[in-house]
Amino acid sequence: MIPSGEPAPDTGAAAGAPSIVDAGLKGLCPRCGQPTLFDGWIKFADRCTACQLDFAAFNVGDGPAAFLTMILGAIVVALAIALELTLHPPLWVHMLIWIPFTTIAVIGSLRLAKGALMAAEYRNAAREGRIDPTPDAPLP
Repeated sequence: MIPSGEPAPDTGAAAGAPSIVDAGLKGLCPRCGQPTLFDGWIKFADRCTACQLDFAAFNVGDGPAAFLTMILGAIVVALAIALELTLHPPLWVHMLIWIPFTTIAVIGSLRLAKGALMAAEYRNAAREGRIDPTPDAPLP
């Protein structure tokens, strides 16, 4: 708890900036909080139309898909093993259930993961190969 009269510690987030979860769920710009992060279902816009933050300067790469594949893969394997140990269905039933389930879960979660990773990259001033103390510093 912060004693009265002392300023709150600076977390690096601007006053109008959304949380990482909100940015991911709602597609909000990590700087101004306007819903301008995406231009389509999972394609990032080039820049925020409200505050002109250049989204192209950030590179989340394959991180969101890799995280989702690992996390959802572990969940799917656990569920498949539980199904196998309880009902012993044939292999084609497993394929009929788990291939579409995994595909839909990864694609459905990709927008959330991409938005959250972009917001985390902005919030932490991460740049390729280094951490920069100023989030809006130009890239080399």
